[in-house]
Parts: sequence; C-alpha cells; structure tokens
Amino acid sequence: MIRDAGSSRRLLVLHAHPDDESIMTGGTIARYLDAGVDVTVVTFTLGEEGEVIGDTWAQLVADGGADQLGGYRIGELASALDVLAGAGALRPRFLGGAGHWRDSGMAGSPAAEHPRALVNASPDEPVTALADIIAELRPQVVIGYDPAGTYGHPDHRQVYRISTEAVAAAADRWRVDKHYWSVTARTPLIDGIGAARSLPAGWRMPADGELPSYPDDEVSTAVDVSAVYDRKVEALRRHATQVTVAPSGTEYALSNNILQPILAEEHFILVEGERGETDATGRERDLFAGVTGARGR
Repeated sequence: MIRDAGSSRRLLVLHAHPDDESIMTGGTIARYLDAGVDVTVVTFTLGEEGEVIGDTWAQLVADGGADQLGGYRIGELASALDVLAGAGALRPRFLGGAGHWRDSGMAGSPAAEHPRALVNASPDEPVTALADIIAELRPQVVIGYDPAGTYGHPDHRQVYRISTEAVAAAADRWRVDKHYWSVTARTPLIDGIGAARSLPAGWRMPADGELPSYPDDEVSTAVDVSAVYDRKVEALRRHATQVTVAPSGTEYALSNNILQPILAEEHFILVEGERGETDATGRERDLFAGVTGARGR
C-alpha cells in the first residue's frame, strides 16, 4: 500500500484520440503546467479512423487510403503538447503503448469490426492497464469523460467506462482524491457561438442543441484558461488534419465545418471526491480545491 507520496500536485488527463486533449482540456493542461503541477496526458488510440481536412494528407486515411493517419497524428499530438508544455516537456503517452488499441470509428462504421478496435478490447485489459498507470503516477486528480462520451463516439464512451473502473480498481494501491468529467457548460457555449463575428467560407453555424453541453447548474468546476488561451489556440492549429482554426482565433471547426467557440474557461463535473472552495456561482475554480496533499493507502 502507498502512504503519503508528498505534497506535489499530480494531474492525469485521459482522452480518446489525438486532438481531444487540446479541444477539451488544452487550457487546463497549460495552466496547471505553468503552476508547477505534474501533468500526464494518456491517449487511448491513435485516431486512425479520423477524417482528414484538406488534400495534403488525405490519402493517409484508413478507408481506401494508406491507413497511415494514426502515425501522422502522433506527430500532431507531440507538436500540440510542445505548444502547451514547452518543447519536449510533455511527450505523448498511449494506453497500452502506441497503437495497442485502435480507433473504433463512429458508431455503426466498419472500423468497429477491427480486432484491435478499442470497443473490442476485453473488458478488463484496458482497465488494468490504466489502473497500473494510476498506481504508478499517483495523481490526486483525474479527468475523464461523461457517460455519453461527450458526443457519443464509441471510444469516448470507452474512456468513460475504463477510467471509472480503473480509478476504483487502483484504489488499493492509490486512491484518487478527485475524479472529473470534462464537459461544456451551456451558457458559455451559447454566448461563444453568439460572439462569432464572421463565418469562414464553407462553415455553418450549429443548430440549437447540436453541440453537446450541460446545464450550468450541473457544472461543478470552471477553470479560467484566459492566461494560456493563445497556447490553446495554437495547440488546436497543430492538429491540422482534424481541426481548422478560424482567422479570428476564437472559433474552430472539425471536418464537419460546424463552428465551435474556443472558450476561455474549461468546464468539469466532479463525480468522485469532495468539492473544494467555491465562488459566488457555486463552482470550484481550481481542480485541486480541497486537496491538501497526496493521499494513499
């Protein structure tokens, strides 16, 4: 059993594919690194089944192409992490090792039939792999996904299941203080869409309710990332096969060309652990609020 491992703060951030870390938590990663927190990002797949924006790398795709996109996206992830953390300070780490589990593709797609697809992993193997990482790194705070997997992607749903079970499975070796879901609060999302001043050619505005969000009163924690906003935007640009950043630098789109705002706050729901100090809105402003030091058993 692990006893007190010291008072240093450690944050484990879990994502399904390269680019998710920058889209959902890029500002949080940069902010806490700047504050001296030991941050680790673990990505579950290489994102082999992603659609490619533009013609330059279009033939790397899995479906009818060279099936080399996953390897290329490792480079995009490394570049984005360099922006967020400083060159070489935060290297890509993949659950089970790079390429162990494969991007499952969208629900119902042929990609889900691949024997290495994350959705076809044995129920226990990825949980054990992640529990071992938790025991190794001893994070006080873990960030994962909600049960819907943000927008329903099968791999995102797997991140939810695996992270939830792994936090519990690791508890006899290391007990996490706080487990969060990465989400988006509804009002900031709506305000961000409304603040868009122009629509790049070929893009469209999202329909009402099209982008996933949570009611404001269900969001427990909001992290101000305005001081590292430019780094978050640049990290998004580094995922050029998947993300286009608008000329304004305040919106982005995936291959579907639906405008999404780049917010100066990142939002979370605390699902395990005790809520720390809150502000007048009832939200925590620090993921480590209430964490007095490392806790172990």
